[in-house]
Amino acid sequence: MTASDSNPTAAWPEEIFDILKRAEVRQVGYVPDAGHSRLIKACQGNPDMHTVSLTTEEEGIALAAGAWLGGQRPALLMQSSGVGNCVNMLSLAKSCRFPLLTLVTMRGEWAEFNPWQIAMGQATPQALEMMGALVYRVDSPDQVADTVEAAADMAYNGDNVVAVLLSQRLIGRKQWVK
Repeated sequence: MTASDSNPTAAWPEEIFDILKRAEVRQVGYVPDAGHSRLIKACQGNPDMHTVSLTTEEEGIALAAGAWLGGQRPALLMQSSGVGNCVNMLSLAKSCRFPLLTLVTMRGEWAEFNPWQIAMGQATPQALEMMGALVYRVDSPDQVADTVEAAADMAYNGDNVVAVLLSQRLIGRKQWVK
């Protein structure tokens, strides 16, 4: 079975990619995710960006720390179900004051078909905030560029942990097909 999103022509993944390029992001860690698939492919196709497929989301925070110590700007792409895996490691970013921009595709919201996704989907904003992250939410395509650009500025110009939650309504209804 494969997942397909209901709006494959939406331009928001390309808008995010353009913002990452303008922000001079050079390291992109990600856990494979259908919601981020177009953004991941765009990053992989850019010779100025090094992409790293992670086995678990908290590895992305360590990757971001290493990138920053090496003089490069990092970004982390993950799904809301992985935020719970990162709670302890988020203290590293906050304590060491290095920038972390994470883009989180949300699950457990509008039109969710998998009940296992609901609990972490509901807890994601609060978990991030409790660990000191600034959290911004995007519900429609017209909010993407402004929100991600503001989040990148807050992260890279202020050494903040900033998460942009890309709502399930924005991503589109997941449909499972054989």
